[in-house]
Amino acid sequence: MSLRLHNSLSAQKEDFVPLREGRVTLYVCGPTVYNDSHLGHPKT
Repeated sequence: MSLRLHNSLSAQKEDFVPLREGRVTLYVCGPTVYNDSHLGHPKT
């Protein structure tokens, strides 16, 4: 079974192939929260 992801550039579902065999990294952009959550965090 392979992992298929939607490529927003080509608008197609594609098989995921890691750049380095046995290693996968992920970058997620979002708010950097250093303390307790508050209502200001969802606004960012």
